[in-house]
Amino acid sequence: MKRIKSAGGVVVNTKGQVLVVNQHGRTWSLPKGQIEHGESALTAAKREIYEESGINRLVFVKELGSYQRYRISLSGGDDRSELRTILMFLFKTSQKSLKPIDPENPEAVWVDKNKVAELLTHRKDKEFFLSIIDDVDSVIP
Repeated sequence: MKRIKSAGGVVVNTKGQVLVVNQHGRTWSLPKGQIEHGESALTAAKREIYEESGINRLVFVKELGSYQRYRISLSGGDDRSELRTILMFLFKTSQKSLKPIDPENPEAVWVDKNKVAELLTHRKDKEFFLSIIDDVDSVIP
């Protein structure tokens, strides 16, 4: 089994909405991706957020911890050939416009915090988000 280290973020705008991205045109996720060689987890999270949403003015709030999950297979289940450890950070932004740079992540949307979990595709992403919802509340204006 391949083991991947990833990083990403929960990004909250000035309206208290959370950034959610479409990956490969078939799944919804919080922005995240693989940590590149020589890159810190925080730098990777900021890069992935920018690539998947166009957001580049981020205010770091705190580290949210990590969780593990398998990659999503083409059929929608778990691809057990790849286990990801995902380190997540909390950010605030005043940017409103979303313009994904990465063609494999064609869409990004702002979602009310109470609707994020129902939009996320992978159950582990949902569980993680619900476990940190108090942290999201702490940065809502």
